[in-house]
Amino acid sequence: QVQLMESGGGLVQPGGSLRLSCAASGSIFRIIAMGWYRKAPGKQRELVANITPGNRTQYADFAKGRFTISGDNAKNTISLQMNTLKPEDTAVYYCNLEGYGVDPLTSRYEYDFWGQGTQVTVSS
Repeated sequence: QVQLMESGGGLVQPGGSLRLSCAASGSIFRIIAMGWYRKAPGKQRELVANITPGNRTQYADFAKGRFTISGDNAKNTISLQMNTLKPEDTAVYYCNLEGYGVDPLTSRYEYDFWGQGTQVTVSS
């Protein structure tokens, strides 16, 4: 199994900053990309940013210029630095690992893994 452990959410005032971190562990076979998605109440889940092992990054338009994603391949971790936060950034942020893991019990490959989510609230 592959586990994703998120940290760093919380309450911040508009214009403030937060840093989210995610560590992947377990029977990881291959990582295609790791990233962050978010889901706000009444809205669909959307991509925030992702990064490949080759450090190729992709950002949603709302994240460009404010958010920065980084990764450490040796530790299977990613971080998301979020600056100039706005109330509309309020959402549950989920870490995602796009890739393959191996179930240690069945030896079957599994694909696409998600963290439990961490709440980010931007409010004065």
